Amino acid sequence: MLSAQEQLALIRRGSAEIISEEHLLKKLEQSIQKKKPLKIKAGFDPTAPDIHLGHTVLLNKLKQFQDLGHDVIFLIGDFTGMIGDPTGKSETRKHLTKEEVAENAKTYQTQIFKILDPKKTTIVFNSTWMSTMTAADLIQLAAKHTVARMLEREDFKKRYQKELPISIHEFLYPLIQGYDSVVLKADVELGGTDQKFNLLVGRELQKEYGQEPQSIVMMPLLEGLDGVNKMSKSLGNYIGINEAAGDIFGKVMSISDVLMLRYYELLSTVSLEALDEIKHGIESGKLHPMEIKKSLAEEFVDRFCGVGEGKKARAEFEKVFSKKDLPDDIPVASIPWEDGKLAKLMAASGLVSSNSEARRLIQQGAVEVNQQIITNIHAELAAQETIIKAGKKRFIKLIPQK
Repeated sequence: MLSAQEQLALIRRGSAEIISEEHLLKKLEQSIQKKKPLKIKAGFDPTAPDIHLGHTVLLNKLKQFQDLGHDVIFLIGDFTGMIGDPTGKSETRKHLTKEEVAENAKTYQTQIFKILDPKKTTIVFNSTWMSTMTAADLIQLAAKHTVARMLEREDFKKRYQKELPISIHEFLYPLIQGYDSVVLKADVELGGTDQKFNLLVGRELQKEYGQEPQSIVMMPLLEGLDGVNKMSKSLGNYIGINEAAGDIFGKVMSISDVLMLRYYELLSTVSLEALDEIKHGIESGKLHPMEIKKSLAEEFVDRFCGVGEGKKARAEFEKVFSKKDLPDDIPVASIPWEDGKLAKLMAASGLVSSNSEARRLIQQGAVEVNQQIITNIHAELAAQETIIKAGKKRFIKLIPQK
């Protein structure tokens, strides 16, 4: 078994904030001394049927705790999902029906085991205890927190100042999420950086109920394929873990070299030592970013589509990329790269007449970058030699201007 310090070093990888490291280290030391694994909780509201790479940042950290010998609790917020997490929202969210939440929850249970060990994972639903709570019980829970503390929350504060409506049921969300930690007697709770308020409420409620407060491990929000915005299906900048092997591989190959290293840190299973070697190898020129990116894409495909599928997807990608018919006389343009926006590059190179034409073609799925279709109008390209195809016959090879 690894020492508490060694475990903390692994847990720290990719984490945005730990509250607090000293507190968590103490828990890890006690766990070793008593030979009793910690209870690690992470909650997911089944508000959509599909899980994408952004969700797997937390799942990977759960798996890390699991591999260290701790008990992982995957909480499906079927009760809180009907309320809707108000985090980051400028207006009251439309709540889901019980049937919608139940259907989405089914898909979550099948998808998470692409990462977590089903034999070592406990799945719980917070409706189990919340549906039996009486009105009197709920009043007692609500008495544990104040309106003033709720209005310290940034999204609530902004809406209150702008005189936008805040429904009373939205105040219940952080209370119920926190109460989940009380019921489960969680030692550690994982969440995104946007969940800090909710996670801290859990700590406070545990104190109110006479429990040792949980440690908190917050993970950063994963940028999508554009390298700018949070990964989201609505923005079209996501990689779904249920997608076809070729699609996953191709999407990974479309990301920038900078984003590739971030994905390595947050999502890959390579060791910290191997990750340092990759970074130094790219910086020194000993390793080519394209080959490192292929290895990452292969790892993801193996994880989500089955062992061996990554090698097949890689072979297919290389076959298509190297042998697909391309004109012998592709025009070359050396242009300033600036922010790498695909639409701007297309217009600056003369491939299209304007940014608006470029965006229209991208939205229509008529643009390929290195033989991969791009449909995100906000896509950014890494500063490297790139072949862009617009429509059926227009090609350009771009070379970053030095």
